[in-house]
Amino acid sequence: MTNPNLTNSNLNNMNATLKTVLLQPVRQKVTRRRLWGMALLLSVGIVACQAPSANEADQVSDQAANLEGEQVINLYSARHYDVDEVLYEQFTADTGIQVNVLEGQPDELIERIVNEGEQSPADVFIAVDAGRMWRAQEAGILQPVTSKVLTDEVPENLREPNGEWFGLTTRARVLVYNTEKVNPSELSTYEDLADPKWKGRVCIRSSENVYNQSLLGSMVESIGPEATQAWAEGLVANFARQPEGGDTDQIKAVAAGQCDVAIANHYYWARMAKSDDPAEKAAVEKTAVFFPNQQDRGTHVNISGMGLVKTAPHAENGIAFMEFLVSPAAQKVFAESNNEYPVVKGVALDPVVSELGDFKVDEVNVATYGRNNPEVNKIVDRVGWQ
Repeated sequence: MTNPNLTNSNLNNMNATLKTVLLQPVRQKVTRRRLWGMALLLSVGIVACQAPSANEADQVSDQAANLEGEQVINLYSARHYDVDEVLYEQFTADTGIQVNVLEGQPDELIERIVNEGEQSPADVFIAVDAGRMWRAQEAGILQPVTSKVLTDEVPENLREPNGEWFGLTTRARVLVYNTEKVNPSELSTYEDLADPKWKGRVCIRSSENVYNQSLLGSMVESIGPEATQAWAEGLVANFARQPEGGDTDQIKAVAAGQCDVAIANHYYWARMAKSDDPAEKAAVEKTAVFFPNQQDRGTHVNISGMGLVKTAPHAENGIAFMEFLVSPAAQKVFAESNNEYPVVKGVALDPVVSELGDFKVDEVNVATYGRNNPEVNKIVDRVGWQ
């Protein structure tokens, strides 16, 4: 039914606003971070108004998707790091292709692309966890990419087997321990933290956190669901407190003596080591990092990942952008500026991260994290891990 309030003039105004809001240049940082709510309201408004004709509704999406012709890619990103903007600008300088960014939470971005359907302007989707990339794949919003650059540079275990998404950076899920209360010789594996000797000594964030879900997903793949559940049950029994806060809070709790050891991503500790905050630097001085499972399968790693959207209007540009992000120069920026590990071998690390030393990586394919997530949710429910 035609909505009498949605005239051609109103539609043109919406088109103009979408052009201004949805696809702003990446350099306008403050404005861009307002885009999520504004663009979402606009898109919801268009749907709610029920455009008077399919052609006029298509006109809105077509204009949003093709504002800059072929010299553009539209990036939907759940990464929120300043260093990324530097790389986007460098890509534009190198290629002349403008990078337009819409930031948001990963599940919201996935839902948005689903709702936009074939008219979505999105070319590339980026998230900060393999589990989120799996969710995007399961939602049917990604397409396989055939690229010699991506398959040569991204190790097999850090990419989806069919090429639907690729690792961008990696982060290790490490043990952070209080150096006054724990001798590193006492530490060995993730599994050992379920031993009764650690009762009342372990801190970790909620099981709802996707980093923990991915860790458990990797364990389901490596040691099976029954052994993973037994481990989770023992770990919960050893909690020093109910899970609360993020990884930084777990590290601070170890430093404060609330627990003796915590599980956290390495870059949180590295970030605190470089912080100007005296409290964070003091916490680092009281703690140290340990890489578990070095005598068997290796330490669990997760990824930031990227994939080409199934309906990408600028697919060729999108692939060129993804290839640029795994170039040695771009990987060096990620490593040195955000305390992450590069996916490309031979790239220099940030000095603080480098001082943590080399470690053996668990090479289970990261795609299994999401695939095993339904089983993981059952496990954490059974053992009462909040």
